[in-house]
Amino acid sequence: MNTQQVVVVGASGYAGGELLRLIAAHPSLNLLAATAHSNAGQLITDMHPHLVGYAGKKFVDTNPEACAGADVIFLALPHSESAGFISQLGDTKAKVIDLGADFRLVDPAAWQKFYGSQHAGHWVYGLPELPNQRAAIASANRVANPGCYATAISLAALPLAAAGLIDSIDVVAMSGTSGAGRTLRADLLASEVMNNLSPYKVGGKHQHIPEIAQTLGAFGVPIAVNFTPVLAPLHRGILAVVSASLTRKPATSDIAAFLQKQYEKFYADDPFVIVTPAGHVPGVKDVAMSNRCHLAVTFDEAAETVVVMSVIDNLGKGAAGQAVQNMNLMLGLPETAGLAQTNASPGTAK
Repeated sequence: MNTQQVVVVGASGYAGGELLRLIAAHPSLNLLAATAHSNAGQLITDMHPHLVGYAGKKFVDTNPEACAGADVIFLALPHSESAGFISQLGDTKAKVIDLGADFRLVDPAAWQKFYGSQHAGHWVYGLPELPNQRAAIASANRVANPGCYATAISLAALPLAAAGLIDSIDVVAMSGTSGAGRTLRADLLASEVMNNLSPYKVGGKHQHIPEIAQTLGAFGVPIAVNFTPVLAPLHRGILAVVSASLTRKPATSDIAAFLQKQYEKFYADDPFVIVTPAGHVPGVKDVAMSNRCHLAVTFDEAAETVVVMSVIDNLGKGAAGQAVQNMNLMLGLPETAGLAQTNASPGTAK
C-alpha cells in the first residue's frame, strides 16, 4: 500500500500530540499537516518537545483547506466541535476518525442530556473488541473513537454482558489529568492535584455513562451503569474497578476459575487486550505509552460479586492508540501496524 497522507486536526493537545508520536513511527503514514487554531504558526516542537522528528515543522490553522489531499483525517477537537468542522469539510473521500464525542451516541436524547447541544448523528463505533465490530470499522469511512473511561469500563464488562450474566455494573475509576485536556483550569493545577484524589461528576453525571450503557446493552439486555470517576495525581493512565452481581450463577463450584476462562476465551483473538493470570493485579504502569488494556477478573464469594480491574493509558487505548488501531482496520493494514506491543519509554511522554 502507498504511503497514506494524514492530517491531525487539533494537534496541539495531549491526544493530538500522542497521534503525532504514533504517526511518526507508523510505517505507512506521512504527516501532511497538523492543525492548531490558537497555536497556528508555532513550531510543533514548541508544544511537543519530545517529537524531535518534526523539528522545523509548524502547526497550521484549523480549516478545511489544511485537509486537502489527505487520505486520513484525525479529529482531536474538544467535544461538540467536530460536527461543525465536518460540515465545513464537505464531501471528502478521506477516512475520518473522530476522537471527540460528537458521533458516539445513537440516542439524541442522551446526547442532549449529557452534552447539552444538538445531536450531530452517529458514526460506526470504533471499539474493535466489540463482537462483529471489526468488519463494520473496516468498511467505514467515518468512525467515532470511544471515550477513555468508556473503553476501560466496557472492555472490563463486555464478556459478562455478552454472556447475559449481568444487568448492572458499579464502577469506581481513576484517571490522570491529561484526560481533561490542556485547557488551564484551577482544579487541574499541580497544587490541587498532587497528594490528592478528587471524585467528580458524581451521581450519574459523567458523559461516558450513556456510551458505556449503549455498548454493553448491544446484546439485548439493558445495563444500568453506576459510575464514580476520580481524578488522580497522574499525567496519564486509567484504573477502573468494575463490580457486578451475576443475574444467574454458572453451574460450577469454582466461579473465579470459570470467569477466568470466559475472559481468556472472549479476548483470545484481540491483540491489545491482555487477561492477566489469576491472582495478578494490574497497574497503570503496565500499559503506559501503549495501546493495551490489561484485565484481571476475580469473584468475591462473600459478597457474591464479580470484580474486574481494567487499566489503560488514556492517551493510548483511550484515545490516539485506539484511533490508529481503527485507522489500520479502515485501510486494510495489519491491526497492530505502528502500535508496538512493548511499552514505549515513559521518559518520552509529554
